[in-house]
Amino acid sequence: MQEITSLVQTGNRKALARFISWVENDVPGYENQLEELHIIPTPIIGVTGPPGAGKSTLINALAGHWLEQGKKVAILAIDPSSPFNQGSLMGDRLRMSEHFLNANLFIRSMASRGSLGGLAPKVFEVCDVLRAAQFDIVIIETVGVGQSEVEIAALADTTVLVLVPEAGDEIQTIKSGVMEIADVFVLNKSDRAGADIFQKNLVQLSHENAQGNWEVPVYKTVASQKEGIVALADGILQHAALPVKGAKKIHLLAQKALLLIKAMRTRDIKLPQLESELETLSQEAGFNLYRYIKKYNP
Repeated sequence: MQEITSLVQTGNRKALARFISWVENDVPGYENQLEELHIIPTPIIGVTGPPGAGKSTLINALAGHWLEQGKKVAILAIDPSSPFNQGSLMGDRLRMSEHFLNANLFIRSMASRGSLGGLAPKVFEVCDVLRAAQFDIVIIETVGVGQSEVEIAALADTTVLVLVPEAGDEIQTIKSGVMEIADVFVLNKSDRAGADIFQKNLVQLSHENAQGNWEVPVYKTVASQKEGIVALADGILQHAALPVKGAKKIHLLAQKALLLIKAMRTRDIKLPQLESELETLSQEAGFNLYRYIKKYNP
């Protein structure tokens, strides 16, 4: 394993893909290799938002812009998974095929495997592997399930919330959810009716919630036409370069640690195992789910 760790840190793509698979599948010994990685502070850009907002198209356009500048870009697309086999359902890589042959681009899909929060169970570890692989920018696309996608704030240096004009009537509802985690607002498909009014509402919301050295900017884009991408890309990197204040940095680090600790403590509990046990126990008279789970939480 030591050899593959060294290859990952030189940017070897085959070694990188294999190492990520080891992490995802809990191959024995992968944790020791994570401890040996030299992780550099590559900016991690989280892109979230409701389904249909055009996140994949926007990421494709942003990646194209940064690739033209000679940057090395990694994209991690978290796909919703089948509730039965835990496999990926959508395959967002198919919507990012424009740059497939570019040697400076690495794209990986990860199934959410039923995880809430819009991410995948091993996304924190995989992001650190990507940071060790000499990329200039790492982009994470969340599932797009809506307001539960707040875990991205504990992972990303910059969280980009993608919205569309049609969401304008719901701003009072959504602002109590993922709106607070956004570092950058993107109003995509801004050539549609209602875009100017929605932009005005977002700017007002941003101004009211401004904190410290950053007021969340609002960028209008038409990602399918590459409109507004340059300004958005510059704004994202401007935020990513800001120093994180001590209290916030420790808070986010603690959130990350808590999620990793939870994952480690439940790593031996597998869904097929639970299904097998419950298939029999659930048929018994007086079965109680809360009594059942006690054995896993003594």
